[in-house]
Amino acid sequence: MTGAASPHSLRARMRSLRPPAFGADPAGERMARIRRSPNFADGVFRNPEGARTRPSGGSMVEFAKIYFQKEARARRSPLGEVPVHPTTVADLAAPPASGLRLTWTGHSSVLAEIDGRRVLFDPVWGERCSPFTFVGPKRLHPVPAPLAALGTVDVVVISHDHYDHLDLPTIRALAGTDTVFAVPLGVGAHLERWGVAPDRLRELDWNESADVHGIRLTATPARHFCGRGLRNQQHTLWASWAVAGPEHRIYHSGDTGYFTGFQDIGAEHGPFDATMIQIGAYSEYWPDIHMTPAEGMRAHLDLQGGTPSGVMLPIHWGTFNLAPHPWAEPAEGTVTAAAGAGATVALPRPGEPFEPTSGFLPSAPWWRAVAPAPAGGWTASSDAAGATAHAVTAPQAPSPRDEDTGTPEAAPSR
Repeated sequence: MTGAASPHSLRARMRSLRPPAFGADPAGERMARIRRSPNFADGVFRNPEGARTRPSGGSMVEFAKIYFQKEARARRSPLGEVPVHPTTVADLAAPPASGLRLTWTGHSSVLAEIDGRRVLFDPVWGERCSPFTFVGPKRLHPVPAPLAALGTVDVVVISHDHYDHLDLPTIRALAGTDTVFAVPLGVGAHLERWGVAPDRLRELDWNESADVHGIRLTATPARHFCGRGLRNQQHTLWASWAVAGPEHRIYHSGDTGYFTGFQDIGAEHGPFDATMIQIGAYSEYWPDIHMTPAEGMRAHLDLQGGTPSGVMLPIHWGTFNLAPHPWAEPAEGTVTAAAGAGATVALPRPGEPFEPTSGFLPSAPWWRAVAPAPAGGWTASSDAAGATAHAVTAPQAPSPRDEDTGTPEAAPSR
């Protein structure tokens, strides 16, 4: 008579059946380090300020009605082909004259060339942000260039482990290169399962730093959550990132709700020549984990010591349909907020490189050619903001300071 399987062996067998895209759970010394983290309590990572991560109960029913309403669905996608920049590879062949160049390839993926090094943030080259190839949010535009065509990447930076930021096929392609991976605490378990050697990982808690080829990368706090599988154990951290070279400083928000900690990040690591700020996939049903364009602009100002200095690049919009707002609303809202704040924004098409300190930035509202027009037409304030975005304000010293969504289309735990 065969005895019953032990709980340990049953768990091991269940883990072996997990789809590879689900990644791996932290264990051993990695889990011990997580438990020692000051940001881990009662078995989970904690936000710097409380946050609701998804609709629940009656609000979920209300959200579903809005999300599946026919006219609203039509507004969430472009009407035609998104104008991807056609010469990305050729434009990246020469080094940036100013020493700093950013290339937004869509959603939150940005190639940053900073002081002779190349840092790739949240690279997602897959067709869907999902653990499956047949379901989940699909790209609304192609990638501007093949991943291999970007050339040597010194560091890949991951903000958190949701599918629209941590993409299995992309990581597997990069695992075959010599790049280093800078990731939040716990995320290294996924990468090791996918073939990344442990000695190429720099796994950081909030406010920890790693130096790679003369570039300092610091994991800074964010207000979000994590998870890839059916059970969301909150055992991997989420982070924003401050990156400093000998001459330039940049910031990538990852996914985050607005919180007062932006002021502290700016005081410690800013001011920044450029900030890459999440301004899409927001909703009143999850107000604490994603920022609206107005909140994104407020975060940018906080990071710059309260002054409209440096350049803001809006990210986390345009590539995937993850929220009930119209497709172009994040971009329109950002240029309107910039006009009101007197701030400078860059508005590149996907794949369009620009140098934040060069004195010229992409500023045309290119999305209007393929976006459903809002009621009442396009706003004059948006036109004004785009027209003034050519002027670049030099960073100033800091002053004293006063998805992800679990949507029906999304994979488990976004």
